[in-house]
Amino acid sequence: MIMLIDESRAVPRASSQQAATPTLGFRDVLALVTSSGPWSPALLAAVEIASRWNADLTACYVPVDLREQRPAESAPAIAEPPGESEYERPDESLAFAQFALERGVAHASWAVTRTPIAPTLRHLGAWHDLAVIERDIVDAAHIFDVLAEGLLSARLPCILLPPRWSGSLAFDRIVIGWNGSFESTRALCSALPLLRLARQVVLVNGELRTPDEHSTGVAEPDPFAYLVRHGVAAKLHHIQVPPDEAGLALLRHAHVLRADLLVMGAYGRSRIRERLLGGATRHVMANADMPVFMQH
Repeated sequence: MIMLIDESRAVPRASSQQAATPTLGFRDVLALVTSSGPWSPALLAAVEIASRWNADLTACYVPVDLREQRPAESAPAIAEPPGESEYERPDESLAFAQFALERGVAHASWAVTRTPIAPTLRHLGAWHDLAVIERDIVDAAHIFDVLAEGLLSARLPCILLPPRWSGSLAFDRIVIGWNGSFESTRALCSALPLLRLARQVVLVNGELRTPDEHSTGVAEPDPFAYLVRHGVAAKLHHIQVPPDEAGLALLRHAHVLRADLLVMGAYGRSRIRERLLGGATRHVMANADMPVFMQH
């Protein structure tokens, strides 16, 4: 229940006339909020994004006792029913609306969830096209049981902020991890509004397929050509690493290029294989010290 209250190729940048043309953007942004005094990093980042694209913004506060809870678990035992200050928070609703308006967000909604993170993302995510989440909304030991479950169930593009994030979002240098999977392609496409802002975009192509793997019976677009067609100046780097080293390789590229953002698909194979073999999603979620744009 949610209560609403190295090979490289480069292309020229788009011309100023092209840049002035209305482009893709985010229309509805969701932030999972962990604090209101001060406002949590996810909310601040979401306000920046919503203001830039004149998007609607929903800030959903997640009470402390729900953050570690798995969807299948019953509510934790508490001595007293939760009070108004934790689940109702009427003062925060008014303060948030004023805060967002002062920063250029004309339509902002405040919500408080009564369900764990995964079902909250699933239900609210259906109404939004981007979510902003702090990785340390959960303890490190529960990242994959709780937070990853939210990413999987929502199937929503998410910007995952690293622990103790206190900076302002920047999109000058972006690294894209692409391996030919459905998830990495959807992440690339969904990130286009951010990619068009960047001064430098590097597409790290780690595609390794067997002849029949992911076969669709139809020729798919080349990711580099796709970016060019959408006005994104890009460089193409090929890497060949074992799947269990893909996450490490992506983070190394991102650090060498001093990337502001890493774009990648989430869970391109089953969670069991990810857990047993150590996939790129697990490694990046556990070790990234920069914002990561993920989509399952």
